[in-house]
Amino acid sequence: MDIKISFDCTNVNWDNVAKILKQVGMRHYAPHLHKKAFMNSYVTLFTYFDNQMIGFGRAISDGVYQAALYDIAVIPEYQNRGIGKIILRNIMDKLQGCNVILYASPGKEGFYIRHDFRRMKTGMANFINPDQKREMGFTD
Repeated sequence: MDIKISFDCTNVNWDNVAKILKQVGMRHYAPHLHKKAFMNSYVTLFTYFDNQMIGFGRAISDGVYQAALYDIAVIPEYQNRGIGKIILRNIMDKLQGCNVILYASPGKEGFYIRHDFRRMKTGMANFINPDQKREMGFTD
């Protein structure tokens, strides 16, 4: 499978980004908000197969010692084919020397554990909608 990787937000179809996040059960917003979030990120990555966006991810970082991963998603028909690994590996390569945190969608933690992430004992969150996040399994 010939996967094209782009770190560039130019010509991204932001409607597709919102659609893919919704499709995989992740939080999604209006396309213009995703564009702003990706444009303000330290690293962005988009994967394509036959000119179709099949996955993406991003990281925010100070570029020195702290980073956080967000919005790593692969459309269902391309999951379990190594695309998520490609996305994660390429983003992590841009974050060398940084501590990297994330919060995974419930049920997806195993993917990150297989890639050397470990559960934090001190992770805390102050979510905009805490009741919803508790119902979704993100918090106690």
